Amino acid sequence: MPYFETTDGTRLAYEDYGTGAPIVFLSSWVLNADMWEYQVPYFLDRGYRCVLPDRRGHGRSDRPATGYDADTRADDVAALLAHLDLREVTLIAHSAGGGEAARYLSRHGEDRVARVAFLAATLPFLKLTEDNPAGIPAELSEASVAQWRRDRPKWFADRAQGYFATHLGNDVSPALVDNEIRRCLSASPYATTAVWRSTFETDFRPDLTGITIPTLIVHGAADQSAVITVTGHRTAKLIPHATYLEYPTAGHGLYVTHAEQLDADLLAFIAG
Repeated sequence: MPYFETTDGTRLAYEDYGTGAPIVFLSSWVLNADMWEYQVPYFLDRGYRCVLPDRRGHGRSDRPATGYDADTRADDVAALLAHLDLREVTLIAHSAGGGEAARYLSRHGEDRVARVAFLAATLPFLKLTEDNPAGIPAELSEASVAQWRRDRPKWFADRAQGYFATHLGNDVSPALVDNEIRRCLSASPYATTAVWRSTFETDFRPDLTGITIPTLIVHGAADQSAVITVTGHRTAKLIPHATYLEYPTAGHGLYVTHAEQLDADLLAFIAG
């Protein structure tokens, strides 16, 4: 298992497959590189190089007490790209990974990145404020934090069916659902709260308006974790040159339930 060291000395794990044009996959909050198991073989078969980091506090990476803010996590992405000297990169980011991609681009520039895809991203700004009336009240966020401190496994289990939008006919086995819950629980409890709070409280609107490279936004209309009217629709308005795709029957877990469609759409975006 290869590792690289970030600017604050944290050791982060990553996986690196293939030798073609590089794709860097940034995982969701509480998930790790394993979440991309339905994307990586598809792109390897088509000649791409797939690089998958585990963010700090997640997967096989170190679990430090600090560094869960958006700037440091963006710096972690920069450290990976520099460590492998990756260029002409396609960034593919799911959920909270979207904030890391957006902050990386605004903080470190677009020199190494050719294009970016935001999948069910928790952008542009989740918290309700005076200048963000479409946001979510902070009390609701902290209620979730309180539930994690009481019974974190139950919180994820209660939301699993909605995560995959199984009520719309998406065929996801109980075994797969259980496996994804285990992956979510593998993140450190501290990082679970710290990354969530950072994602909820960070305003990524200025980061998004500065993006000039080709951008793809993919969102599920039935996303219960990142409600499309709060996230996907508003992100698309901030990046007017972006290609926007909406999956009517997809929830937050579209990388599983709509993997075949998603992979084909991503390939068309990268190859186009």
